Amino acid sequence: MWFGAVSYLFFLIKSTNEHGVHSPFIYKFVTQCLYSKKRLHKNKSINVLLKSIAYFNIENISITNKSIAKLVKQHYPKIEFNDTDIDMLFVEELNAPSFQKMLSEGKFHNDSLILIQSIYQNEERLEQWQQLIALASITVSIDMYHCGLIFIRSEQVKEHFTIRI
Repeated sequence: MWFGAVSYLFFLIKSTNEHGVHSPFIYKFVTQCLYSKKRLHKNKSINVLLKSIAYFNIENISITNKSIAKLVKQHYPKIEFNDTDIDMLFVEELNAPSFQKMLSEGKFHNDSLILIQSIYQNEERLEQWQQLIALASITVSIDMYHCGLIFIRSEQVKEHFTIRI
């Protein structure tokens, strides 16, 4: 109980909105996607997922949760579910060794993105998130409290953003 309250307070202290973002790529994503008035789902993580699919024109997605996959298919009937050439991965949790394994197997490419739900669910999940964003192969990450978004972009310098949604 205390972890949730304390972690949210720390998040609020260090977080910003679009005015604290100095990356043109992330600024455009935040203003045109995350902060768009369109609300596709009441759950913030799923709303970010659905908005991001449209914004980045995602074609191949990997989702383990069947009900969320069904919801995605309702909104985007032409989307393909694929576990080999992943444009976007949506998971409940992901640790660094699992990510490294998927990366070494060639499942991700430049411009792949990974959306992780509930990164502040408990101390272990937050530690997993912090280990992930420290990896050299992850160049851009966005902590949105309700979820975390990781980008693989070789052309961009390593940056971490904490954004209120």
